[in-house]
Amino acid sequence: MNQAYKRVYRNKGASGVDGVSVEELKNHLRKHKDELCAKIRKRNYQPAPALRVEIPKENGKTRKLGIPTVVDRVIQQAINQVLSPIFEKQFSDYSYGFRPRRSCEMAITKALEYLNDGYEWVVDIDLERFFDTVHHDKLVRIISHTKDGDVMSLIRKYLVSGVMIQGNYEDTPIGTPQGGNLSTLLSNIMLNELDQELEGRGLRFVRYADDRLIFFKSEKAAIECLLPLQRLSRRNLD
Repeated sequence: MNQAYKRVYRNKGASGVDGVSVEELKNHLRKHKDELCAKIRKRNYQPAPALRVEIPKENGKTRKLGIPTVVDRVIQQAINQVLSPIFEKQFSDYSYGFRPRRSCEMAITKALEYLNDGYEWVVDIDLERFFDTVHHDKLVRIISHTKDGDVMSLIRKYLVSGVMIQGNYEDTPIGTPQGGNLSTLLSNIMLNELDQELEGRGLRFVRYADDRLIFFKSEKAAIECLLPLQRLSRRNLD
């Protein structure tokens, strides 16, 4: 928890629905740390709804972000610090987004290697509204193979903790809101199944977040794989 606090403090960021700022977080935790840890251990802790904000995108649309309270950011970061080393061992070598010691530049370099090797036909699978459509039951089922019930209970609470939009509460029966300290790890866990399937079929690909490029040596091979890949993508998320 102390390591998680330091990470959240370094990252700064806006306050959540309770208005507690990053600067106020240290004193808040000093007063409530024991109570907070006891609630988590007894499965009595209830996360606050995330504050929904919309960020403009280059295409004119908006990206929906959920800003958790600073306390929830600390708890999510603590969960991330435990889960990340476990799942890093399972993730594909061709996944580059939001992982330790990996970057967008590395994904570009790998893509250029494929192109230089003659794989010049590319199928681009960009899952529309991926973060908004993640199925909670499937995600929890994947994680449950690795961690215990206490952690699973807490993660599920975060998934369904809802959002506040202009003062009004909305449920989150599906999806994992972008903006939380857990969202990128959970998305990588969810998308790893398809990564492993593609590797098993010997396909050449790179993935950054929810954008995946698959490389072929001929137009015919790319077209023949297009529809099966689309079906495979949806099947792995349903």
